[in-house]
Amino acid sequence: MAAFERDTDYIPDRITVEQARSQDSYEKPLEVPTWPAEPGRYRLVAAWACPWANRSIIVRQLLGLEDVISMGVCGPTHDERSWTFDLDPDGRDPVLDMERLQEAYRQRDPDYAKGITVPAMVDIGSRQVVTNDFPWITHDLFFEWRDHHRPDAPDLWPDDVRDEMDEVMERVYTEVNNGVYRCGFADDQASYDEAYDRLWIMMDWLEERLTDRRYLMGDAITEADVRLFTTLARFDAVYHGHFKCNRNKLTEMPALWGYARDLFQTPGFGDNTVFGQIKQHYYRVHTHLNPSGIVPDGPDLDVWLTPHGRTSL
Repeated sequence: MAAFERDTDYIPDRITVEQARSQDSYEKPLEVPTWPAEPGRYRLVAAWACPWANRSIIVRQLLGLEDVISMGVCGPTHDERSWTFDLDPDGRDPVLDMERLQEAYRQRDPDYAKGITVPAMVDIGSRQVVTNDFPWITHDLFFEWRDHHRPDAPDLWPDDVRDEMDEVMERVYTEVNNGVYRCGFADDQASYDEAYDRLWIMMDWLEERLTDRRYLMGDAITEADVRLFTTLARFDAVYHGHFKCNRNKLTEMPALWGYARDLFQTPGFGDNTVFGQIKQHYYRVHTHLNPSGIVPDGPDLDVWLTPHGRTSL
């Protein structure tokens, strides 16, 4: 049985206020290299197409860090070498002056042979990637850049629900964020069947959980919601058909669909969800799943702006 396994061998460096320390009280002294949290020093390189990168784009805006950490955006398609800056004039990032994100990885290690992934935090002065460890990037945007958050920034990691939130986020990651990929990239029927069952057990659990609470952890948006949203936003447009996650559509699950629209209509979420680029990425890059390269026109995206009816929760 050949089940899909994600390569999580990322560059482990962290950007922190104190060297070798994290501001998160749950953390012990760090054993990975750390870089100083200096405004204007780093560029977040991301892509609206990628759900893992989309998290960092959303969190950066929610916390009001746009003027503290600049952002470069890669185009929705790439080849085996790297994400490219084809959305920029002349196809070059105007700050880093490079055509491919690969250059920042090679600037750090000329022999770098692992995945060229987004999001990536790049040190502007040296033009080298600092880290591409996406869960820690959003974690540190909250804990290590708090001195620069906007005054009304949300508390994305509330202490009173932290233990439960960590458990929920782990389940969301393994069963939903990564679960849709296990379905889409399964190499045999047995692997697909197992992945499909795991995904829908969790989707039903989320549907029940969100029936009587507005967000995953209660009445306020947290990091857990950001992590779930980027998968839900792509569900009907991509995962339902392209990845064979087709028991039903997101629009057919009342609580999850209302929850997804509620977040979409919240500043930072919908304005960073670019459906055209999302569809181009999946349907054109995954040629083994879609050899024709045809990008579907649907679904109708106007439904994301219909009333969600969640404020009473």
